[in-house]
Amino acid sequence: MAVTEKFQGWLGLDKESVKGNMKWGEFEPKKWAEDDVDIEISHCGICGSDLHTLSSGWVETPYPCVVGHEIIGTAVRVGKNVKHVKVGDRVGVGCQARSCKQADCFECSSGRENFCPRPDNVNTYGGIYPNSEGKSYGGYATHNRTNGHFVFKIPESVPSELAAPMMCAGVTMYSPLKRNGCGPGKTVGIVGVGGLGHFGILFAKALGADKVVALSRKADKRADALELGADLYIATDEDEDWAAKNVRSLDLIISTISSPKMPLHLYMTMLKVGGSFMQVGVPDGGLLPTINAFPLVLNNIKVGGSFIGAPGEVEEMLQLAAEKNIKPWVQIRPMNEANAAIVDMEAGKARYRYVLKA
Repeated sequence: MAVTEKFQGWLGLDKESVKGNMKWGEFEPKKWAEDDVDIEISHCGICGSDLHTLSSGWVETPYPCVVGHEIIGTAVRVGKNVKHVKVGDRVGVGCQARSCKQADCFECSSGRENFCPRPDNVNTYGGIYPNSEGKSYGGYATHNRTNGHFVFKIPESVPSELAAPMMCAGVTMYSPLKRNGCGPGKTVGIVGVGGLGHFGILFAKALGADKVVALSRKADKRADALELGADLYIATDEDEDWAAKNVRSLDLIISTISSPKMPLHLYMTMLKVGGSFMQVGVPDGGLLPTINAFPLVLNNIKVGGSFIGAPGEVEEMLQLAAEKNIKPWVQIRPMNEANAAIVDMEAGKARYRYVLKA
């Protein structure tokens, strides 16, 4: 374990970095505070958000940027105000590095820190801290510095390479499933079988859903989805009359697809009266298909979205993963192959999450 102020990582210097052009180099972490934890990184998952950020696909990225918010490693320096973590603990960091945590902030005081509206809400990478504290840098690196409230001890039974993608992809699916009543007696649809979607299948089954339906464009992921635990697989480009055959069959749909061309109208016809459609995938530009009002009103559908997960939900998810022996499908790539790995990720080759290992 090494304490150092000289952090190093894969720096995205411009929009071309997403094409495998990140450069290894030093960067300066945020100013140290006694609420912080320094982590020597052992593993970091690769998320689609990393690619959107490297390319400035959502908003203009404050280059240089080190991406990666599925971080696992060892705590090597712990601020005196942090009580739940000690030096030497195996810990994880997800998408969020800080929030205001003030009693007069409804979001923070109600356990929904991920929706904190104040400038103190800083993402794990590509964020600017207030009061000239510096920038946030992510996990394609040797070390990470994050506020202790967003640093989580990892259960002993969960291997680091499996815990890493849970820090973003896992909780991004766990949160809307749990908050929308996934459990015994419920039927759940997961749109998209990828890094997010395969977690949706795993956690929907772990939460006790009676039936889980996986939907993807092509049939090539059918065997994978069924092995993951799906009860039914629908290939929307290939299965004939798939929507008509499944009208009003689902209580909840979680959509991971970030495409403005997805058949949103047909998905909504699959919801039971009073069902919910939750969107977690965000395309470049943010635009989704137009919502057809007829299934919305005739089926009394609720449409919403969900964003990452709050610290309390991360803790719950990790305990559920330990209890149910949740095993996401990961492929380990050496940290020095990060450029090749993001190119392969963009090409859709991951089955279903790449994890960089130091």
